[in-house]
Amino acid sequence: MIDVRHLCKTYQLGNVEVPALVNVSFSFDPGEFVAIMGPSGSGKSTLMNLLGCLDLPTSGIYRLENYDIQNLSANELAEVRNRRIGFVFQNFNLLPRATAQENIELPLLYGRVPNAAQKAKEALAKVGLSERGKHKPAELSGGERQRVAIARSIVNNPAIILADEPTGNLDSKTGEEIMNIFTQLNAEGVLIVLVTHEAEIAQYARRTLNMKDGELVHDSFVAEALR
Repeated sequence: MIDVRHLCKTYQLGNVEVPALVNVSFSFDPGEFVAIMGPSGSGKSTLMNLLGCLDLPTSGIYRLENYDIQNLSANELAEVRNRRIGFVFQNFNLLPRATAQENIELPLLYGRVPNAAQKAKEALAKVGLSERGKHKPAELSGGERQRVAIARSIVNNPAIILADEPTGNLDSKTGEEIMNIFTQLNAEGVLIVLVTHEAEIAQYARRTLNMKDGELVHDSFVAEALR
């Protein structure tokens, strides 16, 4: 599903070139659950931006399903992001003046998908928030806001969910509830790729990529998740 070969990303800061990713190669199959770990500055966020088609590599090859990502136009990249990838962020990224249901409908409206309201209600139900659709983010707990963000990420039935520190702003009990939702989505065949600093969160995954100084230094598998 995802095939990355010799991926490099270099930023130009004045006259200085700063390598953020260096010769990174791996592939992900459908239905994997992968954790990406590493210290700050290791390249995790850069890698996630590239996998999410939010940025393009300086060199190397990124294939997502049948797409050569580096060869797509801006409009084609936007279409891939909207249709094939769901995003979940540490800070939820919800519109404060929109209700939970309206936030979930946004990807459908961008893609001009019919029956947006009904699909949003179904996504809310899937994350256990059927009764909270009319509430705005300020009226929801942190865990509920992250559930809304997950519902938004799955409303288009993506093949891939990219989650960047999805439990970083949550207490341990709420974080466990959120990870159980990801585990269920993964059991349904969705490829889950998450960035985390927390070893106990990485234990939900069956594969861990460790990054350091922009390089992939370790790629390990376990027979089954520990959590």
